[in-house]
Amino acid sequence: MRIMIVTDQYPPMVGGVPTVTRGLAIDFARRGHQVWVVAPSYGPRDVRRLEHKVRVYRFSSFEWPAYEGLRIPFLPFGPVRNLIKRADPDIIHIHSPVVLGNIAQILAGGLRKPVIVTNHYLPINISRSLMSDPIIGKYFSLVSYSYLVYFCNRCEYVTTPTTTALDLLYEHGLRAPAKAISNGIDLKRFSPGPANPAIRQRFNLPQNEPLILHVNRLSEEKRIDVLLDALARTQSKGHVALVGTGPMEADLRAQVERLGLNERVSFLGFVRDSELLKLRRSANLFVIPSEADLQSLATMEAMACGLPVIAANSYALPELVHHGENGFLFQPGNHEELARQIDLMLDDEDLRARMGAESLRLIAQHDRNLILDQWEELYRRLSIEFREAKERKQRMRMLRKAQSRLLHSPRQVMAMSHTGELGFDQAGANTSWSERRNIFVEEQ
Repeated sequence: MRIMIVTDQYPPMVGGVPTVTRGLAIDFARRGHQVWVVAPSYGPRDVRRLEHKVRVYRFSSFEWPAYEGLRIPFLPFGPVRNLIKRADPDIIHIHSPVVLGNIAQILAGGLRKPVIVTNHYLPINISRSLMSDPIIGKYFSLVSYSYLVYFCNRCEYVTTPTTTALDLLYEHGLRAPAKAISNGIDLKRFSPGPANPAIRQRFNLPQNEPLILHVNRLSEEKRIDVLLDALARTQSKGHVALVGTGPMEADLRAQVERLGLNERVSFLGFVRDSELLKLRRSANLFVIPSEADLQSLATMEAMACGLPVIAANSYALPELVHHGENGFLFQPGNHEELARQIDLMLDDEDLRARMGAESLRLIAQHDRNLILDQWEELYRRLSIEFREAKERKQRMRMLRKAQSRLLHSPRQVMAMSHTGELGFDQAGANTSWSERRNIFVEEQ
């Protein structure tokens, strides 16, 4: 198939959406599909490259100062239209309904291409990042949902990574056909392995203490402050490694200083994928206190490496973390409950082993190969249905045209029927003009 993926977030931007979109594009190409990616460039010029057999078209953009790493393209309607016409995709898959996604959707209508949109966005995350006033943030979230649902309802099909995310769209008025399809994870790449003492030494982490890992953007909605407050109240020994960067880093460092946790918390910043995999395999526990996640790729990767997980009981995290099975859920923001759960987990090695094994069992249903099968089936079905619907519309236009001619020129209609232009079979060609006229009148 010919697949076009449109996204405003693509590597080198760091995050869940860039990781997911790039992974899908490369995996589709490996399966023999022709894949185009439309994304922002990281400079003032348009860039075209072939990356892992994926044709990546980047359009000139500027950096959005309020959100680290986000690029806003300069409305490339003409170039995107030309690209769609040249590529002639069977499906256009939009992963961000912002600038490029909007452009692609508008152009797809005129060029008669089916569009799928996957919603990765939770408006509350954006409002918390951009606005300190909670009242303004709440209003912004409502407006954002209205726009998001309006965008989705104009697409042929809508997907979300979890049923929680899908239910949120339904609650705000989604009417388009939709289903939940996981972002998936490469279980050949992310898997359990032996602990690596060298990686602890590389990041100056203690060798003989349990390692608590957290991987995420250091921003307000991730609620890393709750993890730090909990750590200060734990009775057991444990060291927290924070992987990631973000606007809250200075505040979090100040909190560590204030709580006297300098010897128990390490800020690792950006960590390369190969080293991050070793860190996961060397950790004893993964904690995610985020209150606003529509799936959490970091949690899925931790589960795939056999880690037990403690997560906030919020949004889609309970779809991954089953309380008492592969980890624990705590009331969002409740650092005392989180502290008790950390103590319980770190004090019981058998419990960690049992819950880690359950993480492996649960994550198996998110295997990227299974997810790719779902996408391919949906792409094929949608492209066939769209093509058939387009053919029906063309036939209806011909019928309306014939009806208009019929009322004015019986001879012309007789000629059209004999040439098959009206779609009559041979028996229909032998009917009288008055009989055919009656057929048309009845159809009207």
